[in-house]
Amino acid sequence: MAPRGTFTLLCSLAVFSCPTRGDANCNSPTQLFERLSSDVKVAAECAEFSMLSSHDRATLLLSMSNLTATLHKHQLTECRGAESQRCPEAKVPPNGGLACATVANKRYCKPLCNHGYDFAFLRRSRLYEECSEQTGSQWRSQYVGGTTLAVCQESPIQVSGAKTAYFPKDQDCLTTKSSSRLQSSVLEGLTSELREGGVDGEVEYACLACG
Repeated sequence: MAPRGTFTLLCSLAVFSCPTRGDANCNSPTQLFERLSSDVKVAAECAEFSMLSSHDRATLLLSMSNLTATLHKHQLTECRGAESQRCPEAKVPPNGGLACATVANKRYCKPLCNHGYDFAFLRRSRLYEECSEQTGSQWRSQYVGGTTLAVCQESPIQVSGAKTAYFPKDQDCLTTKSSSRLQSSVLEGLTSELREGGVDGEVEYACLACG
């Protein structure tokens, strides 16, 4: 039987690439996403990739790689604060993520590591980092003078951060972000920690970005 899921996926990728601005196929991005998302799931679960030629497999891998890079680039920009904020954009740690929010014109970001990774520096009592006028519009971080807030390095144990600074096993940052419920739980956790830390005011521009 032909790998129908893979064939459908290839067709979807061809449509989704949108090489021409005036391409009519690009006028309904929601429909494109729904079709592509469905086809990817079908291909991953049902496709017999062994029936593809080496050339076809390489073509599919290249298309998926380009699409993944584009999506990742876009999702990294989702955690920008208010346009008037002078703080530089914090770097999202690979193998983890950043939960961020703005309160009273101050930007706060909480680094989190995926399961199987731990922070390079001890930060159990350092739940989040701040950037504001009071900090000279620079991130107050263990990595002085830059936009790196934390580094998640491979580790069999997770002891350097607070218990809430890690994504659970089998629920990494992207898995969390793909679920509105899970993402809301992480952001609500950040809000609670800010309140407990004496940060009062309306929470704005809350977001989660994955490295």
